[in-house]
Amino acid sequence: MKRAAIAGFAAGVAMAIGGALGAVSTLGDSHPALAPDAGVMNPMIAGQAMLPGHDLMANLAASPEHTKLAAALRESGLASVLKSNGQFTVFAPIDAAFDVAGAAGDKARLAQRLGYLIVPGAFDSQALLKRISQGGGEARLRTLEGGTLTAKFNGPTNILLMDARGHTADIAIYDVRSRNGIIMVIDRMAAPAGPPRQVALNN
Repeated sequence: MKRAAIAGFAAGVAMAIGGALGAVSTLGDSHPALAPDAGVMNPMIAGQAMLPGHDLMANLAASPEHTKLAAALRESGLASVLKSNGQFTVFAPIDAAFDVAGAAGDKARLAQRLGYLIVPGAFDSQALLKRISQGGGEARLRTLEGGTLTAKFNGPTNILLMDARGHTADIAIYDVRSRNGIIMVIDRMAAPAGPPRQVALNN
């Protein structure tokens, strides 16, 4: 049963990657595909340079603040998603906040927990602020896991992230650009509520 669950989730992720590749071309100006090294000056994470020409997984693996997330992504099998040619936004909790209690040793469950941190499509801070403004103060983002993360204003320009449990996280570092998406560093773990849902895409 466990192998079947893993295979089912992996198949859903593969479908999401294919859908994301198609979706990125139709997202419009607020979600452009990212051009590697196109004069981009990335913020560093804990003094480590984040290279826009590298994929999401390579930058997360290089970050001193994301050793737990990087290891869990490899264990779950989702590292390959973040090396793909799709476009994704990763809300990446720092090591001090990372918590996947109850999912250790269960690849399917771990993949579902981590899939909740990954949003299909490249959403930088300007794209999120625009969606929040257009959404009357909040933007609901469908995750790879199939759940919803909600981005809200926290002050005039800062963004607060709320998970399905109502728990909130601040975005500590914005717009770490990679070849295939964006990393947003968050200071608390975001987690879904209830059982996993079908993998979904933002339209």
